Amino acid sequence: MALELASFRRELHQIPELGNTLPMTQQRVLDALSGLDLEVTTGKSLSSVTAVLRGRAQPAGAVRPVVLLRGDMDALPVAEDNRLDYKSGHPGLMHACGHDLHVAGLLGAVRILHQLRDELAGDVVFMFQPGEEGPGGAAPMIEEGLLDVAGRRVDAAFGLHVFSAGHPCGVWFGRPGPQMAAADELHVRFIGSGGHGSQPHLANDPIPALCEAVTALQTMVTRSFDVFDPVVLTVGKIASGTRDNIIPAEAAFEATVRSFSVESRAKIRESSVRVVEGIAATHGLQVQADYREVYPVMSNDASEYDLAHRTIVDLFGAGRYRAMPNPEPGSEDFSFIANEVPSAYLFLSACAQVDPSSAASNHSPNALFDDSVLPDAAAWLAEVALRRIQQGV
Repeated sequence: MALELASFRRELHQIPELGNTLPMTQQRVLDALSGLDLEVTTGKSLSSVTAVLRGRAQPAGAVRPVVLLRGDMDALPVAEDNRLDYKSGHPGLMHACGHDLHVAGLLGAVRILHQLRDELAGDVVFMFQPGEEGPGGAAPMIEEGLLDVAGRRVDAAFGLHVFSAGHPCGVWFGRPGPQMAAADELHVRFIGSGGHGSQPHLANDPIPALCEAVTALQTMVTRSFDVFDPVVLTVGKIASGTRDNIIPAEAAFEATVRSFSVESRAKIRESSVRVVEGIAATHGLQVQADYREVYPVMSNDASEYDLAHRTIVDLFGAGRYRAMPNPEPGSEDFSFIANEVPSAYLFLSACAQVDPSSAASNHSPNALFDDSVLPDAAAWLAEVALRRIQQGV
């Protein structure tokens, strides 16, 4: 199976696609599932694939357990800078986050569980999801009935994410509770009146207010939030003006906001808007402050995390697992699944270099992922689903 999964992954690596419309990737997945005893459906509004495997064994109880396994399929707008014989064939696009490995690993789990279906006293939903990098494919799949596709609500969900740096290849890592941050956006536009740069008193310059707001937001974060429940607010884009001697009528910025609890997320939303509105009022400006919630906090259910962790230790040994002391400030739309059903989402290093500390990280044009982890990813996904079904509800 290892060679088959690596070949499939490398085929996907050559055809990266963006967002929720992945026709080539979707077709490759459908071809790989063809001939198996599965109930396969595709998305109506996006290029998703959902497959249900019906176990043939009868559960001990009255309720038939249902477990969901997920793999995301989309790539990034990154121009690959690697010398590979399976390098991206789509200019400006790359599987720089390892989602091609996620799809291959999930396909491996399909094959394993399909062989074990006579022993399976429950059903497994395989979620091949587009759009994780944006605009987000999990929520539309839920809206289209993903969690009830087996005929009853999913009892638990599991997923994994590979990393190209930070840990030696084959090391798993994770934590109970918050695993990844919520990701939101703050879009702010100050509106004043333009004029000549030599006579600022005849205009109402929005730029000083913008600069003050950027600084004030950083101070607000350090003085309003517990360091043990942190918030990160980073202004990544500022836009205003056309020339050095023209005062513009408007100035705008955009920021990414990361938080790790429901409480801090709600608080940063209210506080950030209040700060910019107060600064605008002080300067006699109008302001448009648009706070956009994007992905929720990805939090691991304690019980499902314990099962996922024990499965890794049993399969691969305790030396292959490292507990994360802190959450990862990146975000993940598997969080929409975790908000609906008890879930566990863990990380696996697929670092292709000897020194993980010097390897290119995910989203880099030089990110490299080692195919050797694919059998382990497939085995863990299959085994954790099997154990969760045996555990019942």
